[in-house]
Parts: sequence; C-alpha cells; structure tokens
Amino acid sequence: FGVRKHLLEYDDVMNSQRKVIYTRRRHALMGERIGIDILNMIYDGISTLAEQYLNTEDKETFRLEMLRWFSIDLQIEDGWKKKKLEDLTETIYEKVVDVFKRKTEKTAAIAYPVIKSVYENQGSQYKNIIVPFTDGKLMYNIPVNLEDAYKTEGKEVVKAFQKQVLLHTIDEAWKEHLRELDELRGSVQNASYAQKDPLLIYKLESFGLFKKLIDNVNYKAITILMRAQIPVREGDEVREAAPERRTDRSKYQEHRRVPS
Repeated sequence: FGVRKHLLEYDDVMNSQRKVIYTRRRHALMGERIGIDILNMIYDGISTLAEQYLNTEDKETFRLEMLRWFSIDLQIEDGWKKKKLEDLTETIYEKVVDVFKRKTEKTAAIAYPVIKSVYENQGSQYKNIIVPFTDGKLMYNIPVNLEDAYKTEGKEVVKAFQKQVLLHTIDEAWKEHLRELDELRGSVQNASYAQKDPLLIYKLESFGLFKKLIDNVNYKAITILMRAQIPVREGDEVREAAPERRTDRSKYQEHRRVPS
C-alpha cells in the first residue's frame, strides 16, 4: 500500500500538468477561443522578456529578443526602465497585437482571391483543399474546408493554420516534457540517500520544467505565426486535402498508474 500511495503521489504531479496542457489542446482543437489563447501567449511572451530585461542596461538585447520572438523591430524609448513592468508589458503588447492583427487580415486577403476562384469554378470538385504556408524555414500544408474559407473571405484559412500550429507545438513540447519528467523521477530517487524528500524535490523541479514547457510552446507558436505567409499560388495549382486522420489523444487523458 505504501508503494502504491507513493506512485500515485508522483502521478498527481503529472496529472495536474496534463490538465493544463489538455485544456490548451482542446481549445486549439475546437477552435472556439483560439484567438484569445494566442493573444494570451503573446502577452505572456512579452511579459517574460520585459521582466528579464527591465532591470538590465542591455536595451539592444531586449530589442533583438523582440525581433526574434515577434519579428518586430521595436524602437525602445528612452526612459523605458523607469516604467513599471505591467505598464511596459501593456505598451509593447498593444503594438505587437496591432501588427499581428494586420498580418492576419493581410493573410486572409491574399488567400481569398484564390479561394473564391476555386470555389466558384471548381466548388463541386473539392470539399477540402490544401493551403500552403511558410515561415521561411518549413512549409506547412494546411487542410481547409473550401466552403467555410469562401464564406469567411479567407478568415477560415488563417484560423485553420493557427489551429495546426498550436496543436503541433503543444504535441511536440508535451512529448519532450514527459521524457524529462521520467528522467527527473529516476534521478530524484537518489535524494533519499541525502535525507531529502524525493517527492518534494520532484515537485519543485517538475514545476520548473513545466514553466519551461509553457515558455517553449509560447515561443515556438508565436515565432511561426508571426513569420508565416502564404506563397503566391494560382487557382489551377490548388489540390484536394486527404481525409483527416483521427488523432490519438490518449496521452493527454488523466490517469493513475497502480502497480499490481
């Protein structure tokens, strides 16, 4: 019973983190509040950078980090260090969100003429089509419902891309996080020899790893979303999307491991 209870205590730590990740993934999958989640990620990213560099003299590095995260060459005003963290974050957030919204509107505007042409001329032939995006490094082929894309004047294309980016970054980061938790769980067992509580150390260290996971998801998703664009494509180059495969979400479900 003692061994079983001990294992469940470790699993409780993982399951509490799994709930947060599963909620994020469900939001991305359903797409109902994906815009709100992206804005929250932008705010958290800016807050992290502002907190890191507010008390330093390195204004240039802060500018370069903003460029790396958000692809925005932000001109840092004199006296920026005198601002409160919340005020500085809010000021930069408004500027970044303005750029992001204009970028999404431009992307929809670029996609719509091709969507309109395909829908009006080949609408009976296609139900779902592939829309390519590139962030300058990788190409992303995004399946989009043709009718929805046409009725929303391209906005559905942007939403589908955002959905796929969030799902991919969350999945990849979570798999890596699970591997790190397994390694941590094995390493903290040695703490008992130093008369320290392995579970307490596991909780503290896993919290740090989880914060790194969230920061990593935010960074990767934001950098892709801020850089990505649609290559110019003619209507006759459009191809149909294959049926979407069912995603295995078992690794996100809460569970408790009980030894036999």
